[in-house]
Amino acid sequence: MRFVTGLFFALMTLVYASPSVGTGPTPAPSADPERGKQIATSVCAACHGADGNSPTSANPILAGQHAEYIAEQLAAFKSGARPSPIMQAMAAALSPEDMLNVGAYFQAQRTVPSIARDKALAQRGEQIWRGGIKDTKVPACASCHGAAGKGIPVGYPRLAGQYADLSFGWLKAYATGARPHPVMGAVAEKLTEREMKALAEFIAGLR
Repeated sequence: MRFVTGLFFALMTLVYASPSVGTGPTPAPSADPERGKQIATSVCAACHGADGNSPTSANPILAGQHAEYIAEQLAAFKSGARPSPIMQAMAAALSPEDMLNVGAYFQAQRTVPSIARDKALAQRGEQIWRGGIKDTKVPACASCHGAAGKGIPVGYPRLAGQYADLSFGWLKAYATGARPHPVMGAVAEKLTEREMKALAEFIAGLR
């Protein structure tokens, strides 16, 4: 079991490795949150909310998300590496600096606290989040996303408080290959649909 865990950490390091800019919530020194605010409120607000607290579960909450992670995802949308006609159009005119500025702005915003709707389901999700699933060798989600779901900067996204429907959809996409990812795909394909829903429910209530 120690070997499997060690191999998992090694893989995660290789997949998510990115330049270190510190481990606190402060954006990278080169980022300009004010410039990011101008872009965010004019381009992103309609879907993600002016402060990154999306008003609908169809769109992810970006408030509190790591600036570098947001910038990476915007770059992937722009290049087509992460397919999305809508997001590709939104990111098309953004420079790498714009992307980091937008990320820095959203990172500085506070999330609106949310709650889990199904307590029993969330409790099962907590067990998986903190301890994994030994029988199927599913690692603990907290290993990379942190005990409180805030991510371990800068390579791992913050998940705390995210809409359950979205988290469930992402896990399904990873499991089926609709959203290819060498690590998350290997993890998600071992989860049952109920386990995915349990994790999503727990994530929604994390603060």
